[in-house]
Amino acid sequence: MNLIITCARHLETETKQELIGILDKIGDSKPRIIITDMSGILTVETVLDPINIVKKIKEMLLDEPWCVRYCLRVIPIQKITKTQIEEIEKGVLELIKFISDEESYRISIEKRNSNISSQDLISRIASKIKNKVSLEFPEKIILIEILGNTTGISVVKTTDILSVEKIKRSNSE
Repeated sequence: MNLIITCARHLETETKQELIGILDKIGDSKPRIIITDMSGILTVETVLDPINIVKKIKEMLLDEPWCVRYCLRVIPIQKITKTQIEEIEKGVLELIKFISDEESYRISIEKRNSNISSQDLISRIASKIKNKVSLEFPEKIILIEILGNTTGISVVKTTDILSVEKIKRSNSE
């Protein structure tokens, strides 16, 4: 998986159809889209760059706000690990090369179907990173998306995560 998509509960099938159309327009005619057993969560395996997909969908939204009706958030994933503190930590350490020495960061964890301690995870990872922490306005976000036994990790800018509602709201102002 290299994308996590959120949608309203019970609209997963419609969201999957919408994604097939969007990804086909962007250049992937055969994405693997899985409706997870967690309500409102889909995972996507695509041959395209996940961060580039977010940019393209944003452009589509700015051009035609109603071309996306079901997707709520589009989250790019750069690394997949097992949901174990050591594995997640190892995965994050592989990706921190995307944070330059001057950039501030924040660790964001979203947990679904897991009882891993967010605090333990944050403490272990933060102790290995020398950069300045900025909870309000970080230049990079270490994103940890826990979906049961699988965890997706990314190091991204805030603009690399798509919130469809925010784009539509800012577009209408």
